[in-house]
Amino acid sequence: MFTGIVEELGRVKAIETLPDALRITIEGPKVVSDVNRGESISVSGACLTAVEHDATSFTADVMQETIRLTSLDGIKVGDPVNLERAMTAATRFGGHVVLGHVDGLGQVVSRTPSENWEWVRISIPKDLMKYVVLKGSITLDGISLTVNEVGDDWVGLSLIPETLAVTTLGFKQPGDKVNVEVDIMAKHIERLIEMRNN
Repeated sequence: MFTGIVEELGRVKAIETLPDALRITIEGPKVVSDVNRGESISVSGACLTAVEHDATSFTADVMQETIRLTSLDGIKVGDPVNLERAMTAATRFGGHVVLGHVDGLGQVVSRTPSENWEWVRISIPKDLMKYVVLKGSITLDGISLTVNEVGDDWVGLSLIPETLAVTTLGFKQPGDKVNVEVDIMAKHIERLIEMRNN
């Protein structure tokens, strides 16, 4: 489990194509500083398992389902990725509950710069919009963000300088894909109501 507070902007160091998967190596000295084999690391919002690591990078296997559902499909050596280690009992909970289970792919629609922040509009798969509320939380590329505007199939976000400086949303352009994870609490509530009504 994660909080959606990006710890480090890593870079893809190597990609090995397997028959039905990818094995990727990502440079991220901060997140590997205390990682153990088998631990989870959020890579732009997708929870991956570190199977190998050295002092500056880790390697993870990416299964076909993850490739199909996330922006890791088409990833290239040199691409930047948002990194976050799994939370611990002592972690500050600065974002919201993030599982690292991507629900769908969104797309940057527009960017409007301001003097101190930037307004970004992101398209969201329409079937996920029922879980999105104004001033609620959403995870985009592993980043916990507050929804500032809601449309039929898009959200508007105001990005502070810190988010622009230390995450991939600082430079993604219209047309670029983003991993979307909606608030798990909304999905649980929906399921409870469904079960109660059956």
